[in-house]
Amino acid sequence: MPHFSQPQHRSFLFVPGSQPDRFHKAFESGADAVIVDLEDAVAPGAKAQARRAVAEWASPDRPVFIRVNARNTPWFAEDAQLLKLRGVAGVILPKAESASDVVALISVTRTKIPVFPLIETAHAMWNALEIAKAPFVQQLMFGTLDFIADMGMASDGYELDTFRAQMVMTSRIAGIRPPVDGVTPSIDDDDRLTTATIKAKQWGFGGKLCIHPKQVSVVNACYTPSDSEVAWAQRVLDESEKANGAAFSIDGKMVDRPVVLQAQRVMNLARA
Repeated sequence: MPHFSQPQHRSFLFVPGSQPDRFHKAFESGADAVIVDLEDAVAPGAKAQARRAVAEWASPDRPVFIRVNARNTPWFAEDAQLLKLRGVAGVILPKAESASDVVALISVTRTKIPVFPLIETAHAMWNALEIAKAPFVQQLMFGTLDFIADMGMASDGYELDTFRAQMVMTSRIAGIRPPVDGVTPSIDDDDRLTTATIKAKQWGFGGKLCIHPKQVSVVNACYTPSDSEVAWAQRVLDESEKANGAAFSIDGKMVDRPVVLQAQRVMNLARA
């Protein structure tokens, strides 16, 4: 299986970089990862102030991810310098449309930081495999709202199913983690959030982007295996170790490598 430098994350919570008073609340929300946003959530005149706020906040004791501005913007190079801070755990790269966008980011920072490209346009989806295979890419993220705008779609519902399947398959072929699904805009509709999260999980996504702290617990609950799932996975792994690579049976059902891999994924999520 591929080696990853970070644990599996279920929830990624955005917090505006221009509102440092919200950083602590985001960090205490229970999100597996906090993304300080320097892009969409920050007005052009507040970009420099947001960078200073991030530099003052980030530390190894409270690691954050940073969404920088896109490569073709005037803020890209200065944003990228923040990635050298010891408290930055990864970078979200918006509007990534080719592997060269990832390479440009790495070239500017000269650091081996985990990269999470956002697939937000038709060009990005077309080049998703190339992007997924770029240096230090850990996981693809689906920028659903920007994507439907670019494609002229009616909504972010079933219309995206084909592309969700494509992103999951692309990630698997590239040998990286399952992708992260896009945000659900309705922050007060737990039923809609639950339905969207479970659907993405069933399609093979490994986590979800959140835009409000109240969404975190719902997303985490959807991605956290139940006690019975954990017990099953542990039993499979225990029996697999005894079988020493050979196929075996549990409750009259044959268990081989794909089932063992599924059990490992369940345990990884349970430990998140």
